[in-house]
Amino acid sequence: MNSAQNAKRRGRPPAFNHDDALEKAMQAFWEHGYEGTSMAVLMETMGMNKPSIYAAFGNKEALFRKALQKYVSGPSAFVKDAVSEPTARQVVSVLLTKAVELLTAQNTPRGCMIVQGALSCGPESEHIQQELICYRSNFEGSLKERFDLAKANSDLPKDANTATLAKYVAIIHQGISVQATSGATKNDLMAVIDVVMKNWQ
Repeated sequence: MNSAQNAKRRGRPPAFNHDDALEKAMQAFWEHGYEGTSMAVLMETMGMNKPSIYAAFGNKEALFRKALQKYVSGPSAFVKDAVSEPTARQVVSVLLTKAVELLTAQNTPRGCMIVQGALSCGPESEHIQQELICYRSNFEGSLKERFDLAKANSDLPKDANTATLAKYVAIIHQGISVQATSGATKNDLMAVIDVVMKNWQ
């Protein structure tokens, strides 16, 4: 029996591509959230049956975690790059601009997968919600560390509250996600970023 026949017996298409299937799963979770993405949706989106998904990725929870890692290292990788900008002002400008570009893009779901996923989880998925909250907390923590460095280098005032500043930027980012999901345009959101940057001191 050849490999194509073996693949057919296992319920996977002969040209199964692990990364492509995970990309499709990420898009589904990104668009519908964790709870809103049923196994039926995943099977249709990925072109795989349930046993094949379980064999390749584990259960829905395990698949979501893999999709989330793909999101963080792929579409959302600009966050790590932005934190490396030479000044605190540039960090914020690049971070929020790139966020607007991603979250209003025409070829991907609107909004942030992490923000939206945490907002839409019910009691049965509380552990997933908590994991997503941890991602958001780590994001805020990385901003604080960067602002601490900026403060030490006199790039921010000596009396700057870096924790509050990090939370402020995180709130703006989360607001962008919610607004993008609700239909706000790139121009709408860039106008808000302009206000943020004009008030930056």
